[in-house]
Amino acid sequence: MDEAIVAGSLTKQYRNGVKALAGVTFHIKQGEIFGYLGRNGSGKTTTVRILTGLTKPTSGKAQVAGYNLPSEASYVRSHIGVTLQEAALDDMLTASEHLVFIGGLWGLASGQAKGRADELLQQFGLTQSADRRVGTFSGGMRRRLDIATALIMRPQILFLDEPTTGLDPQSRRALWGEIRALRDDGATVFLTTQYLEEADELADKIAILNRGSIEALGTAAELKERFGTTSIKVQLSDSADARRLRALVPDAAAVDEKGSELSITLGPKDSSWDVLGRLHSAEVPVVSVSVREPSLEDVFVKLTGEEVEQSGENAAGAAATPAGAGAGATA
Repeated sequence: MDEAIVAGSLTKQYRNGVKALAGVTFHIKQGEIFGYLGRNGSGKTTTVRILTGLTKPTSGKAQVAGYNLPSEASYVRSHIGVTLQEAALDDMLTASEHLVFIGGLWGLASGQAKGRADELLQQFGLTQSADRRVGTFSGGMRRRLDIATALIMRPQILFLDEPTTGLDPQSRRALWGEIRALRDDGATVFLTTQYLEEADELADKIAILNRGSIEALGTAAELKERFGTTSIKVQLSDSADARRLRALVPDAAAVDEKGSELSITLGPKDSSWDVLGRLHSAEVPVVSVSVREPSLEDVFVKLTGEEVEQSGENAAGAAATPAGAGAGATA
């Protein structure tokens, strides 16, 4: 099986009329990190809930680990690990007790559960804190333990719903290393995140979701090339040379002139190297030049809009959660 996850024209409409998904389609290969990006309320968590068997789609098809959803949800849940936005940890238990308990729920014998717990504590750098109560853990340690609990049965597919939200930069980067290691060991990771740098760093493929529909799908480099723009800022020695400089970039998408400073947004026919070469050949005297290459943030804002959200995550969502759906799952 080459594809770990398949979503085909998934829709989800809640009883109150809110349409959370409007025909979402994507394929995720085994061993990929798939970045799933979108604004608050765009449908990210709804997608995760469908793919983990916690919510039924209104229409469409989904397949995870070779099993169909929702008809084979129990089989899917036995092959995946899941960490949702809020870590489901008991502050009174130690890290080791947590992992042994989860192992027992999966049917592992006491000795097996303890052995697996020791492996995961070492893998996630928590061996020194194995006997500490989770209530004393930092945010980064809690997140690492939460992911460790999802790996008790060595699932080949892992769903991480905004795993680094609220972590400091050091803890976030440490967790990035763990996610890469999981991918390198052959696991498939479905990652939702609000951090565009995180998706850029980790994801092999990225989908940008907007109001329940996928606006773009591809690698970070492909999305930047297709939707991003490069800009060059030039500080001239003499503002009188602005006209000469404008003539060097006839295909520019936009040129903003402020005295002796020009900000040039390049068109699709130009590259920054070409423009800098023309500038050098024409011997236009400049004080400084800076180039800003397209970023994933530029792509995201272009595709999802610049207006500020007026409501939080799942503005439509909490009230729209179907009756009987669980809040989350460890596996």
